[in-house]
Amino acid sequence: MNYAIIGFGEIGQTLAKAFARKGIAVSVTTTRDPQSFASAATAIGPGITPTTLAEAVKADVIFLAVRFQSHPDVAKALPSWQGKIIVDVTNAYGVPDEELGGQPSARVVARAFTGAKVVKGFNHLVAAVLDQSPAVHGGRRVVFLASDDDNAASQIGTLAENLGFAPIKLGGLSEGGLLVQAHGNSWGHLIFKDLVKFG
Repeated sequence: MNYAIIGFGEIGQTLAKAFARKGIAVSVTTTRDPQSFASAATAIGPGITPTTLAEAVKADVIFLAVRFQSHPDVAKALPSWQGKIIVDVTNAYGVPDEELGGQPSARVVARAFTGAKVVKGFNHLVAAVLDQSPAVHGGRRVVFLASDDDNAASQIGTLAENLGFAPIKLGGLSEGGLLVQAHGNSWGHLIFKDLVKFG
């Protein structure tokens, strides 16, 4: 499996650091020329490779770490996302519910990325918390995952464990996705819950 992070703001860089901590290679990209953020990527670690969006979308697993409003533009990068797992790290805070058509934001993202298996995850913690070591007092920091595809959720669960986290599956995008989404002016019940799993 190869990995890419689209979006290299605070969350994208924090995710890249999580990969670097465990020596797992990942490509990082933005809509800008890779040279413009190459030094920031190199500073994180040797396995963090700045690349173009066209190259990044060739990865098997793609972390979508852009502003929610930017996801349709990213989705245009490929006519079909068949065979790929998109990890939706976005939050639709401030986006009116009418714009979401009454759907959980992860479903809106899934509709844009035709053919992809979408896993909502890694979005419920603020960057400052996600940036810390996932090993806490002998336990592991929890990341919540929601997906309509059990196999995709399991693959991202395994990756989360390899990154040092404790994955907890919340079910499908409609049920579990609602628990970890920010939308309009409201927060899901599990947003910002910094939990640690022992054993």
